[in-house]
Amino acid sequence: MKKKSGSERRAASVSGRSINAHVKKGQKLKPSSRRWIERQLNDPYVQRAKAEGMRSRAAYKLIEIDDKHKILKKGSKIIDLGAAPGGWCQVAVNRCGSSDENKSIVAIDFLEMDQMPGVHVFQKDFLDDDAPDALIEALGAEPDIVMSDMAAPTVGHKNTDHMRTMYLVEVAADFAIKVLKPGGHFLAKTFQGGTEKALLDLLKANFKTVAHIKPPSSRSESVELYLLAKNFKGKAQDA
Repeated sequence: MKKKSGSERRAASVSGRSINAHVKKGQKLKPSSRRWIERQLNDPYVQRAKAEGMRSRAAYKLIEIDDKHKILKKGSKIIDLGAAPGGWCQVAVNRCGSSDENKSIVAIDFLEMDQMPGVHVFQKDFLDDDAPDALIEALGAEPDIVMSDMAAPTVGHKNTDHMRTMYLVEVAADFAIKVLKPGGHFLAKTFQGGTEKALLDLLKANFKTVAHIKPPSSRSESVELYLLAKNFKGKAQDA
């Protein structure tokens, strides 16, 4: 029997329930759907999110990343790409002190996302031509952080799915380099399978440090990683 990690034990204790649930056999479901539902039912971070009022388990990924790397500061101005349902925004609002009187977080997703105090929410595709300017206009300043949890809808073909999501990472990185203030940070979800060399070279040329991160709350069987580029060097080197 696999021993639970410390973070899993903490999450399980928060939920207050035994995590060993199964979907009833009488229900007609595809095997993949049954596995997904049972994984959700038994996921300690899903249970913790429900208990603590978080919109998604993804909130704990950002919490764990920030606890270690300290990128969220009071007063930070943030653009959150692929924000729905809002787990990352909840963490950012709390740690950066954004409020309705002084919104310092702008979020965008083509999926519907409930409004949140301290966040200006756009239901819009980030790939739309006018989206980048709309985000900057709403923020009213250069962001300290651009973070992206975007992932392309999967089609079931591993290489295609990887390339589609990597394209979103590249677009997000290009946006971050154009709009971040000097000293700012870029955080984005990516997938194992090879971050394109051109993207890493671009980030290393524009940020002081670049690293891949696998937070404890990211499922061990998942191929997701997080790419963190810290301390933007500024736009002077592009001249």
